[in-house]
Amino acid sequence: MIEFRDLYKAFGANRVLEGFTLEVRDGETMVIIGYSGTGKSVAIKHVVGLLEPDAGQVAVDGQVVAELSRAALTGLRATIGFVFQFAALFDSMTIFDNVALGLRRRPGISEGDIASRVAEALALVDLAGTERLMPAELSGGMRKRVGLARAIALKPRYLLYDEPTTGLDPVTSAVIDQLIVRTREALGVTSVVITHDMRSAYTVGDRIAMLYRGRIRQVGTVAEIRATADPVVRQFIEGRPDGGRAAERASLSQTGQELGLEGVDA
Repeated sequence: MIEFRDLYKAFGANRVLEGFTLEVRDGETMVIIGYSGTGKSVAIKHVVGLLEPDAGQVAVDGQVVAELSRAALTGLRATIGFVFQFAALFDSMTIFDNVALGLRRRPGISEGDIASRVAEALALVDLAGTERLMPAELSGGMRKRVGLARAIALKPRYLLYDEPTTGLDPVTSAVIDQLIVRTREALGVTSVVITHDMRSAYTVGDRIAMLYRGRIRQVGTVAEIRATADPVVRQFIEGRPDGGRAAERASLSQTGQELGLEGVDA
């Protein structure tokens, strides 16, 4: 289980997370949606200790990440696979060596075991036989699949995806979505997916949470999010270009009516 507990994070005067609280249950795929620049990627970087909170906690299996020793943090990271937004492959290395990179940093794994794990991971993302190719020989979608293979080669307990379909055409995006679902089913991993692609969110998510103004605006199943009455969430999931300000005014007006107030305005 991953728990974000009243998390605050700012960069100078830019307050990004302000009371971010969310629980990711074992075995589920949690999708975090929200406008660009709202802190979705910032949130998940706390899970692997790439960032430390200004206040609040992130706990993984009961371990508070910011309180771990260096050795314990290294051990935790060994259980988490991170799929970067742009694959983050090394252009000078073969596909085999890119996927094997994390495995070679672990003690006690033989070259034979590494080769077997790389082949298994590449087969799972439908890239068997590409081991000797270079990243430049692959399409953008194939490079993203290599990034996923590198993460799952570690046989992680958790997978974190940062905008896995960004920059891809709809058909390739659908392929990536199906691979995310297949990976969950094959490995039984708990996943967090960061995206603003609602088609993708509806395909891969067990639950969806919307990050807005530094905290979770709403969290629910796919069906619950589709049926939301929250005007801010609805404006986002429908992709309407009228902006969040009108939706926020409607939300405040609704809240005022519920409280028995008249003339509530933004």
